[in-house]
Amino acid sequence: MSGSRNSPSCGVCGRKLVKNGTTSAGRTRWRCKDCGASSTQKRPDVTRKAELTAFHTWLLHGRQPDHVIARTFRRSRSWCWNIEVPPPPPLTEPAQVLMLDGTYFQSWCLLIAFDGTHVVDWQWCDREKKIAWQQILQRQPAPRIAVIDGGRGLLSAISDDWPTTRVQRCYFHIFQTIRRHHTYNPRTDAARQIISLTTALMNIRNADQAVLWLQAYNDWEHEHDRFLRHRTYARPHTVRPRGVAEASTWWYTHRDLRRTRGLFRKLIAAEHLFTWIDPRLTDEDHPLPRTTSPLEGGPNKALKDLFRTHRGFLTEHARRAAEWKLNSLTAHPHDPWSLVRAEHYNPPPPRPKETPLEDEQIGPAAYDTGFNWEDGNGIQHGWGGRNR
Repeated sequence: MSGSRNSPSCGVCGRKLVKNGTTSAGRTRWRCKDCGASSTQKRPDVTRKAELTAFHTWLLHGRQPDHVIARTFRRSRSWCWNIEVPPPPPLTEPAQVLMLDGTYFQSWCLLIAFDGTHVVDWQWCDREKKIAWQQILQRQPAPRIAVIDGGRGLLSAISDDWPTTRVQRCYFHIFQTIRRHHTYNPRTDAARQIISLTTALMNIRNADQAVLWLQAYNDWEHEHDRFLRHRTYARPHTVRPRGVAEASTWWYTHRDLRRTRGLFRKLIAAEHLFTWIDPRLTDEDHPLPRTTSPLEGGPNKALKDLFRTHRGFLTEHARRAAEWKLNSLTAHPHDPWSLVRAEHYNPPPPRPKETPLEDEQIGPAAYDTGFNWEDGNGIQHGWGGRNR
């Protein structure tokens, strides 16, 4: 059947068709008055677009049509997994703040850039490393401030590709590092005091309170300086800590406290601790974020909820699902139908596997199960194989 949607023509004689009731599926049936041919009008583009819309709704919201069997639904929309979702275009203007963090699932790591409201960019990798972060940093203009979790690869990438960007270390990740060093119930007064100082970071609201905190931390270092110099000498029954070389005759007793002191010294020297209230970057009425919690509670949580709703995804399907979810969280999401191409719903047939040519055997096989007259397997006559 050919012609426009409202005036189709017969595919046999070319005459105009008229409506002739509906099929059992509810579709309009068309009939030719001259030759009597009957047919229905098909719109593959409308069908595929409806399938993609239903697939998109099921994937992001977990809803599928009630009148369709689940297995049938997945089979009819399997072509939708072939659609690749590109990252959003680079920002035209530098952002004020970008939060950078990675989330892991299965054997993959997904790096995400978030401006506090929308997803800006993402990148797949195996782990958070410099070369993976550079793929995002080189696509986006350098923001004024980057809020990070403190990974070495990300810090190195920012130093190389965004040299003018100020860094704010996430307070929550600092707190988690300190807790990992000293547990929740430290035994020494120095450890209990530094945990209290770390907790007090979340109560700072302006530059004056930041100055008071720095003074309190400086007093802590002076008070426990001699305590942190204590040494433990190697003896026959002394347990050697992990990381201490066998040739070492001594090591510092309070190694975790020294790690904590080294962490805060680096943050203070690099000015990564109070960037969010720096008067040169913002005012006290509009402070900048000091944690990556908006990213953790936004895109990262949305991805975890997605995988929790659709358990058992294959790796490639899980990656496609994550890309569709991140696309929906961007400022200008891609229209799913605009990404469809013919090879998505009509892929080329798979190429046949080429079987390697076997080398031609010369002479009889030494060990084989084939029939061979030379082995005496022919038809025998008479008793015991003797002819009379």
